[in-house]
This record gives sequence, C-alpha cells and structure tokens, in this order.
Amino acid sequence: MLYYYIASVAMRDALLSIRDRLDGVGVFLSGLCAVHCVLGLVLVTFLGLGGGVLLSPEIHRAGLALAVVIGFVTLGISALRHGRTGPAVIGGLGIALMAAAVIAGHGPAEAFLTIPGVALVAFAHIRNLRHAC
Repeated sequence: MLYYYIASVAMRDALLSIRDRLDGVGVFLSGLCAVHCVLGLVLVTFLGLGGGVLLSPEIHRAGLALAVVIGFVTLGISALRHGRTGPAVIGGLGIALMAAAVIAGHGPAEAFLTIPGVALVAFAHIRNLRHAC
C-alpha cells in the first residue's frame, strides 16, 4: 500500500514538472513569436530583407499549431484538474487572435492581432505557473 502511495506521488510530481516546463516553453515561444512579428515587419518594410523566410505562411501555421498543442496540454489539463478556467480562457483568446492573424495575412493587421495574442498566451502560461500545485 505504501509503495502505491509513493509511486503515485512521484508520478504526480513528474507530471507537474513536465507541465511547468511546458508552461515555460509557452512563455518563451510567445516572446519569440512577438520578436519574429516585429522584426519581420522592420526588416521587410524598411530594409527589404528576409521576406521569403520571415513571411513564410508555413512558419506562422507551425507556430500556431505549436501554441495550440502546448496551450491545450498545459492550460487545458490545469483547468480540468483544478477547476481554474481563467488561464485556459485567456490562452484561448490569445490563440484566437493568433489564428485571426494567420488568416489576415501579412501586414499591419497581422501584427496588431499577433502581438496581443501572444501576450495573452504568455500571460495565461504565467498565471498557470503561479497557480500550479
């Protein structure tokens, strides 16, 4: 009986550690996305550099897919486990803005949707980390 209790505590701690790491990755990727968005606008608009790579739709779709997967795993599981839906709702709104940016295409509209979207996703992951138990 004691063995099963110790094993379940160890498994819970391992899963929480993985979730915390994924929340950290979510914050990092959100920041990286914002830098990519601003840097892409500056380099392409003012210098005419990197348009083929920085504005590639595949990069944006892959980033959105990654945000959805990490958000679902970390924010969704936490909401189910603790009943705190705030981070999941905030992250979902951020991902919706990011999806709208992918649909909007390149230009200022994309930046005006992406930057608040990734800020909301990062904020959701930070709230999730602070309320982890």
